[in-house]
Formats: sequence, C-alpha cells, structure tokens
Amino acid sequence: MRSAENGVRFAVVPARRTELAHLRTPLTLLLTSLAVIATVWWWLGMSVDLVRAPIDPNDKVQCISYAPFRSHQTSLSAATQVSREQIAEDLAQLARISDCIRTYATDLGLDQIPGLAAQAGLKVIQGIFLDKNKQKNQTQIATAVRLAREYPETIIALVVGNETLLRKDITASDLAATLRSVKAQVAVPVTYADVWEFWLDNRELYDAVDFVTIHILPYWENEPVRAELAAAHVDTIRRRVAAAFPGKEILIGEIGWPSEGRMRQSALPSRVNQARVVSEILDLARRENFRVNLFEAYDESWKREIEGTIGGYWGLFDSVQRTLKYPAGTPISNFPLWKLQMCSGMALAILVFGAAWLTSRRTLWRPELASWLGVWISATTAGILLGVAAQKMLYESYGIVGWLQWGSLLLAATASPVFGAIALISGRPLPSFLEVLGPEGYRTESALVTMHGLAWIAIVVIGTATAIGLVFDPRFIDFPFAALTMAAIPTAAMAVLNSSKKETRPLAESMFAGVFLMAAIYVGINEGPANWQSLWTCAAYLLLAGTLWRTRA
Repeated sequence: MRSAENGVRFAVVPARRTELAHLRTPLTLLLTSLAVIATVWWWLGMSVDLVRAPIDPNDKVQCISYAPFRSHQTSLSAATQVSREQIAEDLAQLARISDCIRTYATDLGLDQIPGLAAQAGLKVIQGIFLDKNKQKNQTQIATAVRLAREYPETIIALVVGNETLLRKDITASDLAATLRSVKAQVAVPVTYADVWEFWLDNRELYDAVDFVTIHILPYWENEPVRAELAAAHVDTIRRRVAAAFPGKEILIGEIGWPSEGRMRQSALPSRVNQARVVSEILDLARRENFRVNLFEAYDESWKREIEGTIGGYWGLFDSVQRTLKYPAGTPISNFPLWKLQMCSGMALAILVFGAAWLTSRRTLWRPELASWLGVWISATTAGILLGVAAQKMLYESYGIVGWLQWGSLLLAATASPVFGAIALISGRPLPSFLEVLGPEGYRTESALVTMHGLAWIAIVVIGTATAIGLVFDPRFIDFPFAALTMAAIPTAAMAVLNSSKKETRPLAESMFAGVFLMAAIYVGINEGPANWQSLWTCAAYLLLAGTLWRTRA
C-alpha cells in the first residue's frame, strides 16, 4: 500500500508541474499586459494645470457667443421656437462668467434675448443674419433695429451679417449698402463679421462700418495652426488687420478651439487644447488690451448635422447638462473617466486571455509561444484602445445611423480580439466571407466561426465606408483609428500565424483590400504627415488590406 501510495504520488506530481508550466506562459503575459494597459492609461489620464483657468468667475471674460438651442432644437428648422424660460436660465448662468454676449440672429425666439439680458445685467452685441433670402434679411434687419431702439442700454452694437461673404450669399457692394442703411436707423455702432482674410480682400467695407469684427479660428485656417501656437497666431493676424484698417477698432468677434472631432494637419481638438487656447487668448487680450469675444458659450449638437463632430464641441459649457467644462481650480484631462476606461480595458484583456487559455485546454497540442504573443499583442492593444474607442463613439455618434454605425464597429472591434485569441490558439485561419455568407456547401457549420466571420465582415464594411468618406468628403469625417486598430491587430496576427492551406484568393476580399490600400495612400498624402490621427488610420487600413489579401477560400 505504501509503495502504491508512493507510486501514485510520484505519478501526480509531474502532472501538476505540467499543468503549472502550461499556465505559466499565459499568466505571465497577462500580468505584463495588464501592467502596460495600466501604465498607458495613467499617462493618458494625466491632468494639466493651466496658469489661468479658461473661465474664472472672479475674472469675467469680455464677451462670449451665445445661441440658446438645446437637444432637438436647431436653427435649420423654421418650426424651432426657443422659450423665454430656457433663455433666462442660460443668461443667468452666463452673467456669472461674463458681462456681454454676442448673438447671431433675431428669429426663432432669439428676439427675446435683449430684454432678458437686460434683466440679467448683460450687454448684447446683436447679430443680424443675412443670406440669399432678401425678404428674410429685411425681417432680420427690422427686428434688430427695433430691439436696438427698445434696449439702448443693453445692445451695444449691431453685427450686420456673419460670414456672409465667406458663404457667397451677398456681394461686397450690396453688403456695404446694407451696412449704411442700418447705420442710418440706429444710434449704436454697426459692424460686419467675417473671417479675417475676407476683410483684407474687401477693404471697401472700411467706410461702411464703425469698427472691424474679425474671426480668427486657428483650427480652421487654410494652414491649420496647432494649439500651442494659436495665441501667437491670433496676435499676428490682429496686428496685420489693424495695419490694413488704420483708425478702426479691431474686435476679435470669434476665437475658440473645439474639444472633440478630427485633426486637421497638426491642429488637434481636445479638452486640454481647448482650455489652453482660451486661457492663453484671454491672457493675451489682458496684456495687449484688445477686445475679444469667445466662441462659444454652449456646445451646439445641432451643428453636427452640417459640420460633423467638430461642429458640436466649441462650447465652454456642455450642451446637455449646461455645466462648465473647466471649473476654476480643477485639473483638466482629455480623459476625465480614465480610471473607468482603464478598468474596462483590463477586463477585456482578462477576457481575451481567458478565452485563449480555455481554448488551449481543449486542444490536443500545446500552443507555440508565437501564438501566445499574438494573443498578448491583441489583448494589450484592445485593452488600451477600448476606452479611447468608446469615448470616440459617445462623442462622434449622431442620429440613428451614426449610433448604429459606430456602435456596430465598436462591438465588432471588441469581439475581434476575443475571437482572434481563440483562433490563434486553436490554429484556425480567419474565416472568408464565403464561409459566412456563401451558398449551401460553402458555409461553415461552426457557430463560433460564423460569429467571428460576421464581426469581421462588419469591420470591413464599416471600415470601407469610412475610407471612402475620407477620400471623397473628408472635411468633417472622423478618423476611426482606435476601433479599427482593435480589429486589425488580431486579424493580422491570424493571417500571419494561422495561414490557410487553401490556394484560392477570394474576389470579394481582394476588392476590399484594393479599396483599403488606395484609400490609405490617398488619405495619408491628402491629410499630410503632421496629422497623426490620419497616419494611424491609414496604418490600420494597410493592416486590413494585408489581411484581406492573405485570405484564402
């Protein structure tokens, strides 16, 4: 019995050691993956302390652009009618941070603003919106003239037209005549507002205005200016315009920076950059003693319909909660929820390794180290980028179609490293489209392979839609670099490590590969080498193209 017992013990110990050895590699890789994810997210979540708060209630800003539209409200619909209560609530809030607001029109209930501003103790730079509709223009002008006469202590200037020349809605000569007509009817100063280049190109407006109102938006320049250089750029342009219009006061009627959206060359929209630009511009205005109006008070989600993500995030207050984005004394981070994003990424990495380990338990062979390294790269990449991709989806999704598109991409991208880990460990190649959507006899009978294939198809189709958009209509299209990379890494690892023994290259995959390749080349050149979002997205397109090209059916 003793020898038998000893014999049993002798037989069990090597088995346990084999089990531990089988677990040691994935466990070690998992721990290093979690450490990398935590380190990267700690870095991403680092806060920035600015010398001056962007908005400090103890040091009010001179003036700020205000439009009252919320949620479903839009200036694009004549049915929109903003209530007095809604405007009064906003103005009471704005009166705590500024002494002045700038408006842009007099319809849709906006004619109520001057009266309510007077009650809140705010001055108003009243806007008159001009476009190609002459009858509507006359109504706008008549209403503004009436308001200027009714509230002479509140309305301090009229802005006759906003970027009308930029939009080519009116000629410079007609605009000058309109300006003179309005000046003859009111006692307050009259001006016109446009991007600074259009003032330099239309100097005949000099005699028609009491002062010059220019817009300087470094992000939207023909040669975009990065946030760190925005203040210096504004100062240079202001001096240039002042030299071109001697004797006229120069009001910077719009200056700001977006907190979300796509890069333009080196100009990166972000929370930190928005706060930095506003803070530095206000500091410059104090030192150089010039007038400035910030663009803008509240985020306007309706603008995303015509300008993409970038149009909805110029505000210093959130559009839904109406809360200040950067309260004085609060450190500013591009990822204020970074701890939650980090934990979500770590949970995904654990899920990926768990799926791989369970698969390895069911295989008849021990997976090679290369396969585990493929799992590590997929899990670590996904763990880092899940939080980034989720944040981009929340800010960049607009309307039902937008939420379906970006939600589906994020879901497929999140599933991709999990399915990829199972495939890497089991030695299974990436499923072809034919195995998932083909006729009877071609389709796989495995539910797991089918789900993997459907996720892969969703990634390719949505990725192709973004690639085509960035080629033919790139101005407002966001770069889906985070979600596409989450999907591209595990599929590329499968293409390299688990190559199919079949020889036929499918036509559908080859066509998609060609689209991704051509889009990557064109977009990379078109956006320029300074746009890292573009370069990253192009790299993901190339990975997808290479994976599709290696697919066999």
